[in-house]
Amino acid sequence: MTSPAVSDADLANALRALAMDAVEAAKSGHPGMPMGMAEIGVALWHRHLRHNPANPGWPNRDRFVLSNGHGSMLLYALLHLTGYDLPMEELKRFRQLGSKTPGHPEHGHTPGVETTTGPLGQGVANAVGMALAEKLLAARFNRPGFELIDHHIYVFLGDGCLMEGLSHEACSLAGTLGLGKLIAVYDDNGISIDSEKGHIAHWYTDDVPKRFAGYGWQVIAGVDGHDIEAVDKALKKAKREKTRPTLICAKTVIAKGAPKKANTGAAHGAPLGAEEIAATRAAIGWPHPPFHVPHDVYQGWDARAAGKRAERRWLKLLDQYTAQHAADAAELRRRLSGALPADFELRVGQLIAATHARAETLATRKASQNVLEMLLPELPELLGGSADLTGSNLTMGKASSIITREAGGNYLFYGVREFAMCAIMNGVALHGGFIPYGGTFLVFSDYARNALRMAALMRQRVIYVFTHDSIGLGEDGPTHQPVEHAATLRLIPHMDVWRPCDTVEAAVAWTCALERRDGPSALLFSRQNVAFALRDEEALAQVRRGGYVLSDAPWAKAAIIATGSEVPLALEAQKRLAEADIAVRVVSMPSTTVFDRQDAAYREAVLPRGLPRVAVEAGVTDFWRKYVGIDGKVVGLDRFGESAPAGDLFKHFGFTAENVEKAVRSVLS
Repeated sequence: MTSPAVSDADLANALRALAMDAVEAAKSGHPGMPMGMAEIGVALWHRHLRHNPANPGWPNRDRFVLSNGHGSMLLYALLHLTGYDLPMEELKRFRQLGSKTPGHPEHGHTPGVETTTGPLGQGVANAVGMALAEKLLAARFNRPGFELIDHHIYVFLGDGCLMEGLSHEACSLAGTLGLGKLIAVYDDNGISIDSEKGHIAHWYTDDVPKRFAGYGWQVIAGVDGHDIEAVDKALKKAKREKTRPTLICAKTVIAKGAPKKANTGAAHGAPLGAEEIAATRAAIGWPHPPFHVPHDVYQGWDARAAGKRAERRWLKLLDQYTAQHAADAAELRRRLSGALPADFELRVGQLIAATHARAETLATRKASQNVLEMLLPELPELLGGSADLTGSNLTMGKASSIITREAGGNYLFYGVREFAMCAIMNGVALHGGFIPYGGTFLVFSDYARNALRMAALMRQRVIYVFTHDSIGLGEDGPTHQPVEHAATLRLIPHMDVWRPCDTVEAAVAWTCALERRDGPSALLFSRQNVAFALRDEEALAQVRRGGYVLSDAPWAKAAIIATGSEVPLALEAQKRLAEADIAVRVVSMPSTTVFDRQDAAYREAVLPRGLPRVAVEAGVTDFWRKYVGIDGKVVGLDRFGESAPAGDLFKHFGFTAENVEKAVRSVLS
């Protein structure tokens, strides 16, 4: 509770002052939103948010997401004042190299930041994923008398988030699923960047309450965002609602308190300036110098004792739960830790060996489904789905159970919402307790690209199943045939991209994606059947290294590097060349990203210096120059495809053993 000497106005003005001081010191930033949402911050963080600054990661904390992440100083001020390990010196270094207060909040960089936000709309979609994870974990582990998983997900968002189409995709699904623990507060300040004054009425006139009511949300409209009691009342009402997410529409004034710049576009994304800051201090009654917070205001904000008590109560409940439900408690701890089952390595080793022994010729999307049939019963934390392409992506198995509004499960029909699917999966991964995977056609990764990038930036274990990975898609034509997509995915830092050539490589790709805990993986699978590739035990052991010698020849004069459905072409070309006494090595490169992380000695052993090289992939050629060099050849595709059966297309575009043979002969000549 607030001490008698400290008013709510003092608490709010501390947020305002820190925001405008930090932005001014940096000569860069967005002071308007933090100043406008200060009272909302007091209502939520001082009266409702259950968290422990001393342990930002305790599992049953409420989650807070700042979707309008340009207002990052609001979050940094809240974290600092409530007692997180974010000292004043870091606020003074706002937006500076190496500080813990970057321009937009970054997960894993600043204690208490739940997700990286900035690209508008992604934060609210992440929050949907967190609320989904909370609901599913609660359904799985809670027992009568033991509400072990019971927390809310709060998200602040602004007009920009609502203008981005992603918010429609994610919030529509949240309403359908009845995510009652999701509470969003809309900062309705009517200001954006464009035009002299920034008033959005010229380009954004949506009836937001009706829009969200149409999604099936509870909407609390007409709230004065500067009236702490009104916001508090709205939050209480939102928490009472159990079957619908809630949107609180709070009317605010951007840069509230600034005499000249309040309610103007000038306050959105630029410092107020020394003169306006001085005038604001006088107007709000904050006489303190920059970056000074009085002791009693710190005391009023301090959440450490309350957070410690809240976590202690939960740990006591966990102990009681463990005494009565020991196996479930152990499983919950394992899943929250992100650890795979103790026997996982043994089981997948058996799976890969059995897959190799069967030597099946299958489409790699089917090979992927076969792997899932084994994984789903073994890994209850797998949370799957597809963007309306389940029957094509083959992302569902016999152990999949459909998630509905009424029932938990492990498989979600995302609908035609590729962007939302991937952003929601990021939120699921951030929440903990699940490893999310979701499917769509590779060509539609374009719709979801920024969510993929954010998963890589946050280094989250998210698995993307991208099927129909080339012109092998066939008759649907160039609109659906990916050409540049594999290459562009490989360019995303921290993203592992796998394009398996057969059932064995598909199994290894899934294994490596699940074992990896420091970033996302994209698994690219074929629509068409791909012949099984024979390999010896040494080659089998090297698949997980991303690139390996699949088929060698004594005194090889050249190397053919291939991926996915083009590997059989490389093997056939090797055979044809051998008949002409030209020895060639075939290197399968299912993951260039993983291969590039191997030590230099291994990479040199696979692709010796000076050995002429040809790369083969049904995609753009420039990417492969890093492996074949300027004197090498690439059998690829630098144009869009055509509508025709896959076999006809491969021949038409030169993906034949004869053409690969010709390329090898050209580099040798």
